[in-house]
Amino acid sequence: MERIPVYMMPGLAASPVIFERIRLDETLFEVHWLSWKIPLSGESLPDYAQRMCQDVHHENPVLIGVSFGGVLVQEMAAFIHPRKLIIVSSVKTQDEIPLRMRIIRHTKAYQLVPTRLLQNIELLRPLAFNYALKLRFKLYEKYLSVRDKNYLEWAIFQMLYWSRTVVDKQVIHIHGDADEVFPIENIQNCITVPGGSHIMIVLRYRWFNEHLPKIILND
Repeated sequence: MERIPVYMMPGLAASPVIFERIRLDETLFEVHWLSWKIPLSGESLPDYAQRMCQDVHHENPVLIGVSFGGVLVQEMAAFIHPRKLIIVSSVKTQDEIPLRMRIIRHTKAYQLVPTRLLQNIELLRPLAFNYALKLRFKLYEKYLSVRDKNYLEWAIFQMLYWSRTVVDKQVIHIHGDADEVFPIENIQNCITVPGGSHIMIVLRYRWFNEHLPKIILND
């Protein structure tokens, strides 16, 4: 039996190593990790998505995207027609973006974001005053691998100004009810992971190992 190709796209600035503990049966699935490219000058999100499709070498694959990677795979779907389109800890339209992010967009406060801190996340480690924050910074240091200033500024802008207003009906949305970036109150029609945070793809990998195969194979 021919294996199902599964392409996984990480979140904003993240390395595909976030998927290192996701285990799919190798007799059924052929897993490929996608990595962020540095955007071209003035490149739109749809144009970037089309360029990302150059790394997809199968027809009708499964696309899985996390957070901003979930936004990206929805744009990629216009060019490669996936058999399944799965987003994790992400949004389906601008209506699911939380109010605080809309305010940031409206006031253009994102221009004040010190991308130097994202480029050097290690500088924030001394601010971790409890175990949870220390663990979070440790994870960020390991998984946030794209530190290019142009990429970071481009990605933040594209996430804030994503203009989709109509839900792509083929999207399967997996979301944690403790997501602190995209609160569950704003999310419609999703598979809810109890206790799942925004980085549940890392922390709740056992849930994904149990449920992803069924989600992919279910017609």
